[in-house]
Amino acid sequence: MMHSYLLIAVISLTTMLIRFLPFIFFKEKTPAFITYLGKTLPYCAMAMLVVFCCKDIGFASSAEFVPQLLCGGLSVLLYKWKHSTSLAIVASTVVYMVLIQQIFR
Repeated sequence: MMHSYLLIAVISLTTMLIRFLPFIFFKEKTPAFITYLGKTLPYCAMAMLVVFCCKDIGFASSAEFVPQLLCGGLSVLLYKWKHSTSLAIVASTVVYMVLIQQIFR
């Protein structure tokens, strides 16, 4: 039990340290390189997640790739329409589950 509390404390302190260090080091002006990374890394992370999720798509039958293509497109369209990441994720996940469990068995 004590081990769990110690683990949570270490993780919390590490997270706080990582979050506070930029404010400590760059009190006056943030370097242009750090600003550039802050703008580009979120897009890189999303691209890596898309590649990771799509790497095992099989094209042998439509049941293998159609649900993923439909829900990926749905996610993009919902985000473009409503600008809500949560809505896009939840709706596309629900539709994907319905597709793979009810329609594309």
